[in-house]
Amino acid sequence: MSARTATASGAAAALLGACVLLPAAQAQASGARDSPVVYAHRGASAYAPENTLAAVDAADDLGIAWVENDVQLTKDGVLVVVHDTTLSRTTDAEEVFPGRAPWAVKDFTAAEIAKLDAGSWFGAGFAGARVPTLTQFLHRLERNRQKLLLEIKSPEAYPGIERETLRVLGREGWLDRGHVRNRLIIQSFGAESVKTVHAQRPDVVTGFLGTPPVADLPSYAAFTDQINPSHTTIGADYVATVQKLKGAHGKPLRVNTWTVNDAAKAAEVAGFGVDGIITNNPDTVRDATR
Repeated sequence: MSARTATASGAAAALLGACVLLPAAQAQASGARDSPVVYAHRGASAYAPENTLAAVDAADDLGIAWVENDVQLTKDGVLVVVHDTTLSRTTDAEEVFPGRAPWAVKDFTAAEIAKLDAGSWFGAGFAGARVPTLTQFLHRLERNRQKLLLEIKSPEAYPGIERETLRVLGREGWLDRGHVRNRLIIQSFGAESVKTVHAQRPDVVTGFLGTPPVADLPSYAAFTDQINPSHTTIGADYVATVQKLKGAHGKPLRVNTWTVNDAAKAAEVAGFGVDGIITNNPDTVRDATR
C-alpha cells in the first residue's frame, strides 16, 4: 500500500469509528443480510488515476476483488479504458495533439492514445501512466485475480461496440464458464446496449445503469440481471421492489448503487438493502458496511 493509500485509509478508519461502526455492528448482531459487494470505481480512483493499471493495483493493494471500468472505441477500432468521451480531462492530449479539439476518443488511433500521459493530472508520482487497452486491463486483472464490472460507455457513439467487447473478452479467456459465472458483469446506461449484450451472449450477467420507474421494471428484468442506480435516486422501498423481480437469468434482480465515497452514506445505502456499492474509496465503504 502506498503512503497516500495508507493515509487515506487511516483517515477513513477514524471517520468510521466515529460515525458508523456501532450501527454496522448492530446490524450484524441482528442477523442482517450480507454486506454489500464493494466495487472499485474506475479502480481505486481516490488513490490512483482513474481507469489506469495503477488504479487496478491500488484496489488490489486494498484487498478489493471487483474493479469497475469504462470502455470506448478508438478511431481504428481498438477498445480503450477511459471514462470521458474526450481525452482532455485525464490526459495531456491538448499538449501532445494541439489543434485537434475536442480531443474525442473516437478521433484518435490506439497508437496515438498510447502516447498520452494519463497520470500527471492526478499527481506527479503517476506521471507516465497510460490509457490502457481493454486487453491490457484484462491482463492486469487476471494477474491480480480480480473481477470486472465493465461499463460500455456512450454506446450510441460506437456502433458495434458490444460485439467487439465480447470478442476481446472471448479472445482473452473471459467468456469461459468460470469468468462468466463468477468474475464478469457488463453494464451500460444504454438499455439497447444491454439488450444487445444479452442477445449476443445470454449467459453473461448484465446490469442497467439508471433508476427505471417502478412500472417499467418488469420490462428491464427481461434482459438484465441488475438495476444499478445513483445513490441519490433510491430508498429502501425502491431497492426492495427491484429485488422482488427475477432478472434475465431467473434470479432476483440485484441493485448496485453508485458513486458512494463516504462512510456515513455507505452505511445508509447498506441499510436500504443494496447488493453492491460502487465507490472511489473502496476501503472506506468496505469498512463502513462489514
